[in-house]
Amino acid sequence: MRAERLNAAFSALADPTRRAILARLAEGDASLTELAEPFAMTLPAVAKHVKVLEGAGLIVRGRDAQRRPCRLAPQALADLDAWLDGYRRLWAARFNRLDAVLEEMKRDPARGAGPKRKG
Repeated sequence: MRAERLNAAFSALADPTRRAILARLAEGDASLTELAEPFAMTLPAVAKHVKVLEGAGLIVRGRDAQRRPCRLAPQALADLDAWLDGYRRLWAARFNRLDAVLEEMKRDPARGAGPKRKG
């Protein structure tokens, strides 16, 4: 995923309203009016949030006669997940190494005690 796209996606996801909109769209397509229902804000305010999500490539808007339903853009979410997966694997490996060190310390407490201080 290109850096600009990644930055836009994470910037869009930084807002709790936009995350709630994405969570709603995970249930299925919705119109702007349907997306605005649970929020105590105007329709134009929700439209701005939708525009940010659309600009970040996280959602797409279709055309269905008079309706313009919003839906998730699965490829953008897959790209974010792939980027995060590298860090997920990195931290899993680090935690596995830490687990191994802690197990070694349990088996040989003297080895894990470190240098003694004179005091």
